[in-house]
Amino acid sequence: MKFCAIVAAGGRGERFGQSKQLIEVAGRPLVAWCLETFSRMSELGAMVIATEPEHAERMQSLADRFAPQFATRVVSAGATRQGSVRNALAAVPPECDAVLVHDGARPLVTVRDVRAGMALVSANVAAVLATPVIDTIKLVKVEDRETLVISETLDRRELWAAQTPQFATTADLRAGHAGAERDDVDATDDVALLERLGMTVVVVPATTENFKVTLPRDRERAEGILRDRLRAAESVAPS
Repeated sequence: MKFCAIVAAGGRGERFGQSKQLIEVAGRPLVAWCLETFSRMSELGAMVIATEPEHAERMQSLADRFAPQFATRVVSAGATRQGSVRNALAAVPPECDAVLVHDGARPLVTVRDVRAGMALVSANVAAVLATPVIDTIKLVKVEDRETLVISETLDRRELWAAQTPQFATTADLRAGHAGAERDDVDATDDVALLERLGMTVVVVPATTENFKVTLPRDRERAEGILRDRLRAAESVAPS
């Protein structure tokens, strides 16, 4: 299959005082790290970035710099993440029969993990990068304004934390978004829309850290990991 990468890079970045996707991390804008990773994958035939209109020109410039082989399209973000992905899906070129959707605020994704997810996609079968939950998870109900009461303890052996990329055929993901729009459903990730239609979603265990930069301390953590990766790459590069 020929894949198109959809990068969800919307949001105002209120915690950072500017668009989170454009803050500098390890010497480049945050979103540039995943763009550069995708640029090393011959399986990708195109890229679509959904972002705020005021950042469209900057995003196009970053795509041209860090993933120059793609004819990248930049589209306007929606009011929600789901709306942003729906807008991007409309811009996926017809030659791409599958898509991966990635959060622009996850700079640590690796080519190996992306390829593992791609390999599982077929009609009615999607995939999602994820990690097993290590904490004990409680379901809680609100007794009153100040009292939270545990109603159930979940078996963490069955719990996984979803990440991105999330992978599907273009037709399946469009069907999932169309169904959600029809039924007025808003989900926090894309494979949930496919689950609603009874499609199979396979978990791909992430082999490296792939957290989302949400808070300032996440930025510092990501910076350290990325600089370590750069030093490791330099140490093995031919002189």
